[in-house]
Amino acid sequence: MCGIAGFCSFDVDYSCNQGKYVNILENMSDTLYHRGPDEHGHYLSRHFGLAHARLSIIDLANGKQPMYRSVGGYTYAICYNGELYNTAELREGLTRKGWRFKTSSDTEVILIGHIEYGTSFVERLNGIFAYAFVNEKDQEISLYRDRSGIKPLFYTVFNNTLLFGSELKAIFAFPEYQPRVDKNGLNEIFGIGPAKTSGCGIFKDVNEILPGHYLMYTESSMKLHCYWKLISKPHTDSYEETVEKTRFLVTDSISRQMVSDVPICTFLSGGIDSSLVSAVCTNELNKQGKQLQTYSFDFVNNDKYFKSNSFQPASDKPYVDMMVKFLDSNHTYLECDNYTMADCLYESVDARDLPAMADIDSSMLHFCRQVKQYNKVTLTGECADEIFGGYPWFHKEECFNATTFPWSMDIDARKSFLSDSFLNELNMDAYIRATYEASIAETPRLAEDSKTEARRREISYLNLRWFMQTLLDRMDRTSMYSGLEARVPFADHRIIEYVWNVPWSIKYKGNMVKHLLRESARGLLPDEILYRKKSPYPKSHDPAYEQLLQQRFIDIIENPSSPILTFIDKKKVYQFFNSPSDYAKPWYGQLMAGPQMIAYMIQINYWLEKYHIEIL
Repeated sequence: MCGIAGFCSFDVDYSCNQGKYVNILENMSDTLYHRGPDEHGHYLSRHFGLAHARLSIIDLANGKQPMYRSVGGYTYAICYNGELYNTAELREGLTRKGWRFKTSSDTEVILIGHIEYGTSFVERLNGIFAYAFVNEKDQEISLYRDRSGIKPLFYTVFNNTLLFGSELKAIFAFPEYQPRVDKNGLNEIFGIGPAKTSGCGIFKDVNEILPGHYLMYTESSMKLHCYWKLISKPHTDSYEETVEKTRFLVTDSISRQMVSDVPICTFLSGGIDSSLVSAVCTNELNKQGKQLQTYSFDFVNNDKYFKSNSFQPASDKPYVDMMVKFLDSNHTYLECDNYTMADCLYESVDARDLPAMADIDSSMLHFCRQVKQYNKVTLTGECADEIFGGYPWFHKEECFNATTFPWSMDIDARKSFLSDSFLNELNMDAYIRATYEASIAETPRLAEDSKTEARRREISYLNLRWFMQTLLDRMDRTSMYSGLEARVPFADHRIIEYVWNVPWSIKYKGNMVKHLLRESARGLLPDEILYRKKSPYPKSHDPAYEQLLQQRFIDIIENPSSPILTFIDKKKVYQFFNSPSDYAKPWYGQLMAGPQMIAYMIQINYWLEKYHIEIL
């Protein structure tokens, strides 16, 4: 996994001042060093510049990037971030076409594939990716992103120059570029965040390539093309066929994503998702006489302060212990303390270039940093809940019938710190309503769906388009910040396509959450794990953590130079501090309650300060 960046202008001849533009490319790639600490490279021609920071996973010796090939007197170049899981099949097909390969890397397969087939080659890829492809013959550059949006890719046009990067910070490294945020961006931060509208880069005129899309940029045009989208159609497989096919797709995806020239590991929470991934990996490694390395995460003193609630019914550790024994894995228990989690709030903003999921991000960043000391590649159980219907808003009546995003139905907590004048200026309610309705309108429909099943599709689409994307962003930035590649086998587009059309009566048969996934995993896991009630990613329940956050935020609001003072009302903040904490009433998702609201505000202040953001 890697980081990419670059620029393109047809008004400038970069070859006339190569030193200047190579230096810019190096500065852009330096901002992505954490994504690829093993090797850096660049490509520069008259109108195109590519930069790459490499994390060596496949073909360690020969996979240097950017990679290029001259054909018919013209050069084609690529810089690529990702992993392909059908490389062998694609290479074999291209070999039959007469192509010869110099490396065993998936990068070269994509490069040659685009030379042979053009833009349509992206439709053949099974993997996680974001890449830029330069076609010197036709004088065009295209930017591609995988179907699920697992790998990020941002872009903007600045002074008639296309700028792009795996992370926003790469764009900000271009000379004279100044990050700016307008009213829409502030609504995204305060009203929608830590989620964001698909394709929105938060900063003024900055966008993100949409999942399943590519951008074509030429001297005369810039156009976004869709190469993949969900299609609603009748599900004709029987119940037994559905379970069998789901089992194949899931296990095949996990097995494919084990491809690596370095040892892999898994994150193991003791829930069905990560346990299933770990079980399949264990079975595959056992065939090679190898033992799986697993990691679990928790917080110091959680055994003392944990309190069961509807969102977190049970602690993970007993189930982790059970799975470690079942798998006979080489397991490491990792913990995070209050100060580490609070300190990492700032680094999680550095990683994302935006306010993040508070300590949900900061703790994951800390854990990924610990894992990276021993492994470069991990497989996780992310995305199963969004795809198989694991969240309460799929079935709880008040969530199901909500006319807003079901993971943030109550926006009062978001307003609790903000000044009345700023709230009036934002018109937050109208912005949230408009973004929600726009997403609902995009939902792929099926005429024969009942009213209830049609609503199921809307909830599912919102989860795939919004909530899953937020968690994928979190996983990518927190892992890559330490140079750890995190793979998400449940987000395989084949699984998403298939399960999308499976009726709720199968997904939720017998009123069992994620019934289809559980049945497809029968025999692979102990029943205690297979039928365990869902419990999300853990968080700290230590009251000392909230006290620590309160003191840090008081220091911020009592500092007259703090940029967040433009938006908040100090009296409201102190009133919030003096109110009883309600850990069972999240304002975002299932985990972000009172302490996380304070942490999120700390992150916003740091973000405004660090990036010297101009507010429009």
